[in-house]
Amino acid sequence: MSTITAGRVKAAKGEISLSRKLLEWGGIAAGVILIAFGIGAIVMGFSGRATVADSLKLEKIVGSEDMTPATIKEEAAQAGLTGVDLPTCNVAGKSIDNGSNARCFASYMRIHALESTGGLTYAEMGRFATADGKPAGTNDSAAALKDDQGQPVSNGARNIWVTETALTTALNTSYMAEQLGLFGIVVGVALLLSGIGFVVLAVGGALRYRAFDKAQAES
Repeated sequence: MSTITAGRVKAAKGEISLSRKLLEWGGIAAGVILIAFGIGAIVMGFSGRATVADSLKLEKIVGSEDMTPATIKEEAAQAGLTGVDLPTCNVAGKSIDNGSNARCFASYMRIHALESTGGLTYAEMGRFATADGKPAGTNDSAAALKDDQGQPVSNGARNIWVTETALTTALNTSYMAEQLGLFGIVVGVALLLSGIGFVVLAVGGALRYRAFDKAQAES
C-alpha cells in the first residue's frame, strides 16, 4: 500500500472515529437531559397532588350521611327527580381530602341542588321569585313578587345554583389538578426511562466501537 493510500485510510478512520464520538456524546447528552426532565416532571407531579390534598384538608369537608348511592336514590325519588344521573360513589362520613372524593362530593351536591329546585337547573329558572313560591320563578319584573320597596325579589332557588356551581367547580378542579399531577408523574417516569435507555445505548455503543477500533489497529 502506497504512502498516499495509507494516509487517506488513516484520515478516513479519523473522520469515522470523530463522528462516532460526536454521536456517543450526543446520545449521552440527550439521555441526561431526558433524565433531568423526567425527574423534574415526577417532582412537580407529586408536589401538585400534595398541594391539592393540603388545600382540601384546610376546608375540613366531610361527606354527609346521605352521600351513599342507596340513600341518595331514595331522596331523589321522594323529591320526584327523574332522568337524573345519580352518584355511584360513597363519601358518607369521609373526609374530602383528595381529588376523587372531591369529585364524588360535587356529584352529590348537584343532586341536593336539584332537590331544592324541583329538578330545575339555573337556566330553567327565572331571575325573580313569584307569589306562588315555585322555583321556576319568572323573568318578568312586573309579574314578580315585590319587596317592601316595590322591587322584584330575586329567585332564591336560582341563587342556589350560583353557590352550587361555584363550589362544585372548585371541587372538580381539584380532581382535574390531581389527575394532571398523576399524568405528570407518568410522563416523568417515561422520560426517565427513555433517558436511561439513551445513556445505556450510547455508552454501550461507545464500548463496542472502541473494542472494534482496537482490534482493527492490532490487525
